[in-house]
Amino acid sequence: MSADRYSPATSTSATWLAPRAESDLHATVTVPGSKSLTNRELILAALADGPGRLLAPLHSDDSARMVDALRALGVGVTEEEGSGPFGPDLLIEPVWPLRGDAVVDCGQAGTVMRFAAAAAGFAKGEVTLTAHESALHRPMGAMISALRDVGVDIDDGGSWALPFVVRGHGHVRGGEVTIDASASSQFVSGLLLAAPRFDVGLHLVHSGHRLPSMPHIDMTVESLAHRGVHVERPRPGEWIVPPGALRAKDIAIEPDLSNAAPFLAAAMIAGGSVSVTGWPAHSTQPGAMLGDILSLMGARVLRRGGALTVTAGAGIHGVDLDLSAAGELTPTIFALAAFADAPTTLYGIGHIRGHETDRIAALVGELRALGGEAHELEDGIRIVPRPLHGGLWRAHHDHRLATTGALIGLAVDGVEIDDIGTTAKTMPQFPELWRGMLEGA
Repeated sequence: MSADRYSPATSTSATWLAPRAESDLHATVTVPGSKSLTNRELILAALADGPGRLLAPLHSDDSARMVDALRALGVGVTEEEGSGPFGPDLLIEPVWPLRGDAVVDCGQAGTVMRFAAAAAGFAKGEVTLTAHESALHRPMGAMISALRDVGVDIDDGGSWALPFVVRGHGHVRGGEVTIDASASSQFVSGLLLAAPRFDVGLHLVHSGHRLPSMPHIDMTVESLAHRGVHVERPRPGEWIVPPGALRAKDIAIEPDLSNAAPFLAAAMIAGGSVSVTGWPAHSTQPGAMLGDILSLMGARVLRRGGALTVTAGAGIHGVDLDLSAAGELTPTIFALAAFADAPTTLYGIGHIRGHETDRIAALVGELRALGGEAHELEDGIRIVPRPLHGGLWRAHHDHRLATTGALIGLAVDGVEIDDIGTTAKTMPQFPELWRGMLEGA
């Protein structure tokens, strides 16, 4: 699996006309595996005490970047026939220490930047980490500082950003470290994932303001527990990881619940109902909050037979909503808010300014370009419903901006997305699945 195979389409003059929903939806959708789980489990499998498999993993640009990173570090990653509808299973065969004299191109993948940076300290030799030019702005300074504190030798040329060089010595000391992870929970997760392999483990303390995306940290802790590593949490914002082996296992990857969000929300905009199959009874994914959020906004939500079904109610309600735990759902909730019966305020999401783009500014700007009204807040967005018209919707190299445009296009004629190919970052099949949903597949 190469990164090129799943790379987002480069921007061209060709645009994608978002299809309008001509009738109520009656669709069942199966979405590919979770990006967050796939990339966590790839790292853990690479650091485990023996070979293991990922069953039904995500195959996308982000996961391909992680696979290529591990291969560059000497880890064996082999495709095997699987039973999932979206591609093969993966066999991961660890090596120790990891191989140096390598280049890791993170593309636009924040998980690769933060997770591979921590793992690169286990290499014997230099590892250069770089990224797509559109992602070089993403926060890395706190991660670089924390890695230096646990003994990783990093040369960033004083930039506190990508690209930089890790001079690996085949092991990492570990120990106590304080980090301000308010810009990204991935800083915490990257350190926790590598911590069992540190010589003395890790005692990590978050020193900043409220941590965003706590479910993603819970996901990391749970993934470690599945491999026999118990993470102590003496108090909020503090984690203790003992040194020890990571158990090799075969791990089944859940569907990506955040990528399911636009499909479920579509029922509320277009009318009718949409079901997503394989919905887990328990999940640490932020997307697990969707049922409660969409119900609050007026949908009827039912979980039965392993599927989550969302059916349109009498209308979409405006809400005041703290999305600090699930900032990645903001673009989908934003689209719903544009068609609500009252203004909506989304807050606790200042950190999404540092994602693939400044999502707050981009969402506000694109909605205004279609005649809508939205306002940037210090820590959020306020959306005031207004009649919308067609026009160009720019994706800003951001898969979730692209799917937001598709949602708005369900109810507005002539919405053209400049780069629908950017959805390949986490779901290459999005355009086909979207049209299948509209056709009642």
